[in-house]
Amino acid sequence: MRPHGGPGRAGRRRRPVKLCGETRHGVRSVRRPPRLGLLLLCLVAAAAPAAPARTRNVVLIVSDGLRWQEVFTGADPLLIDDANHGGSWTSPAALRQAYGHPDPLERRRQLLPFLWGTVATRGQLYGNQALGSHVRVTNAVRVSYPGYNEMLTGRADPRIGGNEFGPNPNVTVFEWLNGTRAFHGRVDVFGTWSELADIFNAPRSRLPVRVGATLPDATDPSAGGRLFAELYATTTHLYGSNPFDAFMQHALRAHLRQHHPRLLFVGYGDTDLWAHMRRYDLVLETAHSFDRFVGELWKQLQAIPQYRDRTTFIITADHGRGSGAVQWQEHGVAEPGSEDIWLAVIGPDTAPLGERRDVPEIRQSQVAATVAALLGRDFVAAVPAAAAPVTAVLAAPARANAQPRDAAGGR
Repeated sequence: MRPHGGPGRAGRRRRPVKLCGETRHGVRSVRRPPRLGLLLLCLVAAAAPAAPARTRNVVLIVSDGLRWQEVFTGADPLLIDDANHGGSWTSPAALRQAYGHPDPLERRRQLLPFLWGTVATRGQLYGNQALGSHVRVTNAVRVSYPGYNEMLTGRADPRIGGNEFGPNPNVTVFEWLNGTRAFHGRVDVFGTWSELADIFNAPRSRLPVRVGATLPDATDPSAGGRLFAELYATTTHLYGSNPFDAFMQHALRAHLRQHHPRLLFVGYGDTDLWAHMRRYDLVLETAHSFDRFVGELWKQLQAIPQYRDRTTFIITADHGRGSGAVQWQEHGVAEPGSEDIWLAVIGPDTAPLGERRDVPEIRQSQVAATVAALLGRDFVAAVPAAAAPVTAVLAAPARANAQPRDAAGGR
């Protein structure tokens, strides 16, 4: 290729040419490499996964500490009935009426109607251990910061030993994608937990992170914006500056009416908060609200042309919890079962196989590369230590034998 401006003028500087793909920090131009080197680079780029046919946007949603047990079997009847261990202020009769159907399949629909009414029929769910499906964290700590780091960077980091670690030295898939031309300025982060600002390393990544005390939009001069800021400032927070999920939901939905990111993180925290507070009734209430919030987001985005039938939701938890009359309240290395989580995916490139059974184990570390792969990017090529994506939820040639599963996991 000759530079523009005339065929082969002597002494004319050659314009740099682009290589076959994007670098980790975005598209850049370099001088033409030797012919063999360019060929090898092109072969490497050709080996990267092709962009899926339909997914153009991804929303990663986390319900902090929501157990797989509640997801797949609904409310625990023992915790509903045992006021001492369940810690409920709501009467067992009222809880049974709302969430206590004797059939666990109906009970989970009572608790999480969007998950089991929409995702289970149009997407895939993993983590029901009774059906031979396991989703596990690989970090040894089994608390929130190490879990978020693992899912966002593709690997556990043994240096991160707790929630007060400080700014994350690792680059998340959100930061990596924001460094490319296609996604720069089109990535957003919302969450209730203030530590997410460190997990995404907001100063270094320059991602717009609205979490904790920064959740209200300080630039919004409208009456609604001022009222929201006042309510946030005058509401008692049970933990630090972290707002309730309903506050974040309001701020997020208002944001999405005017801004249309291609990649979005949403972190809900109430389910973990009320478990630590030993209020099983409010764990159920906030899990039910979480499900409603996710359904609202799905409906809102499907009404926008940019998102309609072009958006994939990945829904999961950052860690599990213990099992039993008391252990459900906590998580960590001292609570067996804290390594067990769950994963749900719904989108145009995910086959509607419903609740999966007898499938290979999924690791939390696979989430980062799955996010990238759904958007046509190879995170593992840029970060070789990252785990591979969950290929079962990605676009694939039509399977002649694939049939939707029902909510119970059968054909």
